[in-house]
Amino acid sequence: MTAKYAVITGASRGIGAAAAEKFAREGWNLCLTCIRSRERLEALSRRLHREFGITCLPFVGDMGNEADVQECFRLVQERFGKLDALINNAGISRTGLMTDMSLSQWEELMRTNVTSVFLCSRQAVPRMLGQGFGAIVNVSSVWGCVGASCEAAYSASKGAVNAFTMALGKELAPSGIRVNAVACGAIDTDMNACFTEREKAALAEEIPAGRFGLPSEAAELIFSLCSQSPYLTGQVIRLDGGWI
Repeated sequence: MTAKYAVITGASRGIGAAAAEKFAREGWNLCLTCIRSRERLEALSRRLHREFGITCLPFVGDMGNEADVQECFRLVQERFGKLDALINNAGISRTGLMTDMSLSQWEELMRTNVTSVFLCSRQAVPRMLGQGFGAIVNVSSVWGCVGASCEAAYSASKGAVNAFTMALGKELAPSGIRVNAVACGAIDTDMNACFTEREKAALAEEIPAGRFGLPSEAAELIFSLCSQSPYLTGQVIRLDGGWI
């Protein structure tokens, strides 16, 4: 088998960690990033190497910062020499009234959720162009499709990711590079830890599937978008149990 290589951002927990485990289980070598949870990321990298025998490169840095992204992809090029897939998963959320949000909070959210997707894609695409193939998957949200009250900034950031996905998918399709997004609904991750158990139960009742999604289910879809369906590109696929 030809070795496969992927970069997964925001991989220390949640969907990113679940995606790392899925790709490792399938034999892919990985570069995993996070911004501050070094111990958690390094522990995950060691475990994936031990259990699946893959090369796993942990990188701690801000994917919304150009210098950090350049260094990350320099190391990827040095260690791997190629790149088959990029999963742009790094993201943060912030709830509350739009009028209560400061400019610095807005800029941090946009840098983390949108600028990181641009910077990482800009590094990945030239490497994929040289190969004539590759896949980019952006982890988005259903709120980027329809908007959510008290999450105006988060919704705006994910709406930008969705538009970026559709446009870049068209731009890169002639070069054999696929770009898709997974618009997640309510997934059972730390990002939803702000809800009480009672609030989670009420929210689950609104979802036709009757429950929150699992990070592993998001990981399965992300992996399939990187490994199957070469004609599928420029799409924003909702993973929400029929919620929206």
